[in-house]
Amino acid sequence: MSITSTGQDAATQGTAAHADRPELQRAIEEIVASGFTGLTLRVHDERGVWAGAAGVSELGGTAKPPVDGHIRIGSNTKTFTATVVLQLVAEGKLELDAPVANTLPEFGFDERITVRMVLRHTSGIFNFTGEYFPDGTVVPGITCTISGKEWVDNRFATYLPEELVRLALSKPARFEPGTGWSYSNTNYVVARLLIEKVTGRSVAEEMQRLILGPLGLTGTIAPTVQTEVPEPHAHAYYRYDDAGVEQTVDVTRQNPSWISSGGDMISTTRDLHIFISALNSGKLLPAELLAEMRTPHPTGIPGMDYGLGVFVQQTDGGTVITHNGGAAGHGALMFSTPDGTKTLTAGFNYVDDAALSLSVEFQQAIQLLVREVFGGEQAGAAN
Repeated sequence: MSITSTGQDAATQGTAAHADRPELQRAIEEIVASGFTGLTLRVHDERGVWAGAAGVSELGGTAKPPVDGHIRIGSNTKTFTATVVLQLVAEGKLELDAPVANTLPEFGFDERITVRMVLRHTSGIFNFTGEYFPDGTVVPGITCTISGKEWVDNRFATYLPEELVRLALSKPARFEPGTGWSYSNTNYVVARLLIEKVTGRSVAEEMQRLILGPLGLTGTIAPTVQTEVPEPHAHAYYRYDDAGVEQTVDVTRQNPSWISSGGDMISTTRDLHIFISALNSGKLLPAELLAEMRTPHPTGIPGMDYGLGVFVQQTDGGTVITHNGGAAGHGALMFSTPDGTKTLTAGFNYVDDAALSLSVEFQQAIQLLVREVFGGEQAGAAN
């Protein structure tokens, strides 16, 4: 797959636009001051295109993050994956209300779990990265997400998607299928297996055929087990305690198979803009399936419902279609109006840790940017 940089064009636009949109530059500088290493922002709206950066690309350095550099996009991967599933529904290869067990009989899924439930997070399947309950109870998932040092030491290990799903199915379900909502990375690994089973091709090949190729997303990849982030990119970091001594490690290079299609993709703010705008303007899905994707289901998060691979958020400025994601020192935001004409995409680099110390700041950053661009605030959303 060809990987080319679009950073020069975006950087030129960002530099030229600073005088016109000082409130956006101030916003990203305020966010960096709250504890992030660096941040890049891209806005497309009725005033044109604005792209800019704040902070640094690398700890100890002075260069800003590349305005349209590559970044691990975490759970924004789910929107890409859901779109591929819905495209396969349009092609007649999958049915939204068919049991997952029909296509993947070897796993022993509860036969009540449907494709729609998997995409909507209403399947009840255990989250292989760990289940967190309102009373503070935690049921651990795979080892690499539990201990900071253990994750760092094992960050190049390969986990098979089937292995992650079987681990999840070995644990008690969170609820009966269709009776609740709970964000589970396992659902999107199941979606990946569905894609690969019905097409006979890898998820990366299907992503290229159905989305990346048609839209010309040359900065986006589904890396599966690849450890490198293409240049240019900002650096991601992880902090952990080692026998009472705090260590900070550059974890830009890692094997993302530990999260699989729950959050393994790499992209740029430019490509995220093109994708979310094309999706919402009807370029990727038939109208009836786009409507299904954006039909809100209650999540219990105020102002924030979930469709099929997207959050449907209500702000003071109206409805926005969104997802966000974090992936061990990298993070990304993706917002769009329902017609795709106004978008906000952003990339973060920061020092992550097992305690998710910047989670509050991450949500505050989202609220600030949404308020500046869309005129409203966002409630906290799962990553």
